[in-house]
Amino acid sequence: MIRKLITLGAVAALLGGAAFWFLTVPQTIASTLPVGDAARGQTVFWAGGCGSCHAADKAKGDDKLLLGGGHRLETPFGTFVSPNISPDPEDGIGAWSDADFLNAMKAGVSPDGRHYYPAFPYASYARMTNQDVADLWAFLKTLPPVDGVAPAHELGFPFNVHRGIGLWKLAFLTDEPAVTIADASPEVLRGQYLVEGPGHCGECHTPRNAAGATDYSRWLAGGPAPEGTGRIPGLHNSEPGLAGWSATDIAYYLESGFTPDFDSVGGSMVSVQDNTSRLLAEDRAAIAAYLKALPTSAQ
Repeated sequence: MIRKLITLGAVAALLGGAAFWFLTVPQTIASTLPVGDAARGQTVFWAGGCGSCHAADKAKGDDKLLLGGGHRLETPFGTFVSPNISPDPEDGIGAWSDADFLNAMKAGVSPDGRHYYPAFPYASYARMTNQDVADLWAFLKTLPPVDGVAPAHELGFPFNVHRGIGLWKLAFLTDEPAVTIADASPEVLRGQYLVEGPGHCGECHTPRNAAGATDYSRWLAGGPAPEGTGRIPGLHNSEPGLAGWSATDIAYYLESGFTPDFDSVGGSMVSVQDNTSRLLAEDRAAIAAYLKALPTSAQ
């Protein structure tokens, strides 16, 4: 009897291991990138805030184009360190193919076939168009190579097991919109794309569940500050302090860093606002229009 139980246990373990291995296989994207335009890619770069994580901390001006990585993101799961994504062929991503970049951005899969941790916000980038990904890729290739490999993530078991991210992706990775806005104008739809896709605003401004995934039932309702203290505010009209902001106020804040009360941007938003100040005026207006149009269910 004991031998039979041991045998059944071993068989169950093998079947469970096989199921886990099958379910967590990194899934890549079969499509290919169109021809990219570096000039348009510069806009995508600032919309995506690439320099805020991959340049040196507190970098300004052209230093935000030096993407050697090293930014530390402290989370309940451990410390994630942003990698070198400069065009350096040895230490950065200069040797990547178009397919490598597409799969990193929208599927969270590395060129060597491993899952990326969702601290890299591919859960938002999954909503990007292939054209925007191609344009961003074209722009990144024009930037200065930076040598040096960023330090490794500091993660304990079981979070250091990349394969387990496959289960996370099965449960939470989607390219569907975060919210549905009835009768949305083209301007609102553009703002929705920028906020929910390349801008990945929900990664900080939305609470997360126990698995570290975005809680879409509380979309843009605010969340803990990445610095470890304080709270990042929600972005909907019922949020205290934002209820009286007009779309013009929001667009001006994204451009200048000044609130309607003549306060100035602070904390982790300083780098974000520096990025949004470089967007086209119509894109800042579109972001503002989307935030003002958020449905009650997202609040």
